Amino acid sequence: MSLMSKLLSLAALSTLSLNAGMDVDDVTDYIKEHMVKNEQVKVESVEVIDSQALKSPKGWEVYFVNIHANVKKSKTVIDKVVVPETLFVKDGYFAPTLINMETGEDYKRVLKPKLKDDIFDAKHLIAGDKDAKHTIVVFSDPQCPFCQTIVPKLYTAAVENPKTFALYYYHFPLLRIHPVSDIISRVMITEQIKGNFKKVIDMYSFKINPREVNATKVLGRLNKEYNLNVTEDQLDTDAVNKELKFDKEMSTKSMVSGTPTVYLDGVWDPSRKKYRTLYNAPKEETTQAPAHH
Repeated sequence: MSLMSKLLSLAALSTLSLNAGMDVDDVTDYIKEHMVKNEQVKVESVEVIDSQALKSPKGWEVYFVNIHANVKKSKTVIDKVVVPETLFVKDGYFAPTLINMETGEDYKRVLKPKLKDDIFDAKHLIAGDKDAKHTIVVFSDPQCPFCQTIVPKLYTAAVENPKTFALYYYHFPLLRIHPVSDIISRVMITEQIKGNFKKVIDMYSFKINPREVNATKVLGRLNKEYNLNVTEDQLDTDAVNKELKFDKEMSTKSMVSGTPTVYLDGVWDPSRKKYRTLYNAPKEETTQAPAHH
């Protein structure tokens, strides 16, 4: 069961009415006052990331929100959590999901908020010109097998077509299934700070047990295989920790849930291939890789 399912009673609220002619404040107030049915949870604030009017089915609006809440685990322990949620609203009514009964398409799975301008942070530009015609943003885990196929291609496209693409990279290590990605991501950040972006992408070829957590062992292999000179002390600096924290905040704000998540010109591209239509791309296999969660 997901964290959202544990915290919020959405299905039971799907037919409750909101005020007609509502605005963003009405939606956030409704969430804070009526959605949570768990006495252990207190909603502190609701952040509306984006809202969109659906072209089809007409009349529906979708709201992308992050729900900031305190969860009481015991008398003395309270966890602060951020729960992303997608809500559908029409004519003053709220629905926790929207499904096309003819096709079975779940709109909750195929919609994401449009990226805000602050995602195009200069520190995250690893290839291409900042004034390029198109932007590509990728959230990725270096041990995700799908990322290992896709991310190097994104990088090559931006390097070879700098006036066409600006590639922005964000770390999204999936530590539950790839604990080793924490160490690798920290090494990658040390190289990013130095401007060694090619080294960062080279590390997508690194083969290791994804559950390895011995920093000495992992770092030793990375230094040897990629001709690096990174020390263990460098992995836990304020700069590295700040970068990981920032990337996590941006992934939460963008409601990223899997890797690789790719955006073209600020809009989510579930195919991860639309950028290929914008330049003379080499031929490749047509198999589409699923997202890694």
